[in-house]
Amino acid sequence: MLRVSKVDEWLPRPRDAERPHAGPRAHGDCVIIRPGGRLPVDPPAGPAEPPGAGARMRPRLAILPPGTRGRPHFHDAQATAIHIVSGETEVWHGDGLTQRWVAQAGDVVCVPLGAPHLTVNRGDVTAIAVVSLADHPDQAGTVVIELPRHLAGLLALPVAAGS
Repeated sequence: MLRVSKVDEWLPRPRDAERPHAGPRAHGDCVIIRPGGRLPVDPPAGPAEPPGAGARMRPRLAILPPGTRGRPHFHDAQATAIHIVSGETEVWHGDGLTQRWVAQAGDVVCVPLGAPHLTVNRGDVTAIAVVSLADHPDQAGTVVIELPRHLAGLLALPVAAGS
């Protein structure tokens, strides 16, 4: 089991003053929780049952090398929690992938059921994250979507292996 404590003591976070703690957002949006921040009191939930009900968590390691991106997608029947271990990524999310957050080491990104999202690493450091999916036995899985027109410039970035 990976256990990390007092992340702020060993990870440099030069831009903390520029980035306020994230709070809960409207249903369908990603939520980013900063170290020292609080979990949302009522996080966005799926339509049928609370996140994680009848599910088991499936953690995996995700690696996004510099100058790469993932595929735009959503999880039809899975809530996702992403703990950024190193590096920094852009997280595009919401309808049409019009909303953008920058997540860096120590942040946790919560992605509700059905929320479209895309990660991009424009930095020069490999981004590493522990991704946990609430795995339902009857889940529909990952649905890849088309890259919206306003993000067409990202087509120049290769898709990271395994994305």
